[in-house]
Amino acid sequence: MPGVSLLLVVMLGGAIGSLLRFIVSYGFTINNQPAYLATLAVNLVGSFAIGCCYAWFSSRTEISEATRVLLMTGLLGGLTTFSSFTLESLRLLENAQWSGALFYILGSLLGGLVAAWLGVFLIRTIG
Repeated sequence: MPGVSLLLVVMLGGAIGSLLRFIVSYGFTINNQPAYLATLAVNLVGSFAIGCCYAWFSSRTEISEATRVLLMTGLLGGLTTFSSFTLESLRLLENAQWSGALFYILGSLLGGLVAAWLGVFLIRTIG
């Protein structure tokens, strides 16, 4: 079991990530955009960011475990929303919105992988 300080760091990062997620969703909603686009956006940004963190942290042992879990487990875990992704995918399928469902599912999965790879590539190239 991790120490209390690491748990608090994860909680802090999760709170910030969740707040950012809410702000993005709210921004899409007030601009009359579908909720699934907000989830897609945060999942792609989060995938890119986690790729950057992974590449950056893997070559820098001086970065503390607290920083790693704050950003990757806390912040990005709170920001990205796979559970929302699955529910929104199901709703699109239930409503026979086939093209939206296909775009959303493939965009999230393939786009997320590409975004993570781009993050790794970027950091390994410049770092």
